[in-house]
Order: sequence, then C-alpha cells, then structure tokens
Amino acid sequence: MGGTEHLTVQREGATLVLTLNRPDARNALSLSMLVGLYDGWIEADEDDAVRSIVLTGAGGAFCAGMDLKALAGKGMEGEHYRDRLKADPDLHWKAMLRHHRPRKPVIAAVEGHCVAGGTEILQGTDIRVAGESATFGLFEVKRGLFPIGGSTVRLQRQIPRTHALEMLLTGRPYTAREAADVGLIGHVVPDTTALAKALEIAEQINACGPLAVEAVKASVYETADMTETDGLASELKRGWPIFDTADAKEGARAFAEKRPPTYKRA
Repeated sequence: MGGTEHLTVQREGATLVLTLNRPDARNALSLSMLVGLYDGWIEADEDDAVRSIVLTGAGGAFCAGMDLKALAGKGMEGEHYRDRLKADPDLHWKAMLRHHRPRKPVIAAVEGHCVAGGTEILQGTDIRVAGESATFGLFEVKRGLFPIGGSTVRLQRQIPRTHALEMLLTGRPYTAREAADVGLIGHVVPDTTALAKALEIAEQINACGPLAVEAVKASVYETADMTETDGLASELKRGWPIFDTADAKEGARAFAEKRPPTYKRA
C-alpha cells in the first residue's frame, strides 16, 4: 500500500480507505496529498482484491479546498513530489477525480468542512455520507475565483439546476441537512459516525459480484448523457456479457443453495 505524508492508505477487508491527513490545515489539498490520492485510485483500480473505496478526512474535517502554496511545492513538504507533477501535468486533476473515474465504487465519509475543492472532489464520488455538523459549499466566487474542479459542469447534473446555481453563485455554506435536501449527499448521520456508515455501505457492495458492480457503475456513467434509446443499447452491450461469467453462475448457485456467494471475478 502507498500513502504520503498527507494521505494515508489502509485496508478494511475488501475496502481501500484513503484518508486526507493534514488536520492542522483542515485537510487542505497539498501536492503530497494529491500524489497520494492519485496513487490510491490507481492501486484500487489495479488490485482485484479491492472491491470498494472509502474517501475520508482526518481530525474531524474532510477537505477545506486547495492550498495554493502547498500545491506550488513551497518548502520541504511538497518539493520532492515536483517530478511527479512534471511527469504528469494532469496528475492533480486525476487525483481530484476530475479526469479519472475509478472502476470501483467510491464512498465519501464526510465530517466537518467539505468546501471549495473538497466539494469538488465530492462530486467525483459515487455514494456520500456526512456527519450532521458537516459543512459544504463552493466559495470560489466570493474570492473572485472560478471552481475549476468541474463544479459548473457536474453539479447541475447531480442536483437540480436552481440549487446548483445558488450554490455556485452565492458562495454560501450549506449544512449537511441542506446538502441532503438538494441531493448532494445521500445520508446524514450523527457526528463521528460517517466513516462507520460508509464502511457499512462498502461491506454491502463488497458482498456483491465485483464484475457486476463495476459494470453497473460504468453503465450508469456511460449512459448519463445518452438518449434513452442509445442508453438502453449501451446498457445491453455492457450488461449482457455479465450473465456468462463464473460470478453470475456462482450467484445463481448460492441463491439456490441458500448460502453466501464466493465471487472470484471470473
């Protein structure tokens, strides 16, 4: 497993847990964190033993957005990662899920601040859980900036446009309940329990056929902007081969024998 000074990686069964770990800065994005995030997504993609990913933050915060000084590699914290960014100038966008979509489901477990770049990363995740005191928002316009992490494109596709525009144009903070009401997050749980809830959801996913899970996720995103006719054709192309896999046969046998299935990604 990888990890950097500002990003920890650990396994919880078949779930890879990535933790933004810069609590003294409310987990503001640094070059070290971005490199660790990108490496974590790739590790999950390439390891068939990983069936889901949970993204969370340390110290009671999720992510307070971009630390421009740290991203520039000022000082010793980020300097030794400059070669990684030079070798792949798109690395930070991939890390923030703007230019990369992991094959495995990504569940966000949010406590505390999830604002600016934090809310932008959130939009690249698939399932979202938040503690009741969590705060969301895209503050860029209040600072004369542009939320270039994808929010002007993604947010209106994930929540009603009127709510997306209000969030983007006012730059105001949203409570967890407000975020749930507009559809940005799916679960509001007691503070400090978001990670436990996310891991609970991950375990439910991990118990399913991994080939089926990955195909379903891919189909949802592939068909999002298609017409219904094109989407149904794409779904059939993506989904029909799953029925011929060993995993599908194992699922049918396990159901008939009233036992938990043992999937092997075959």
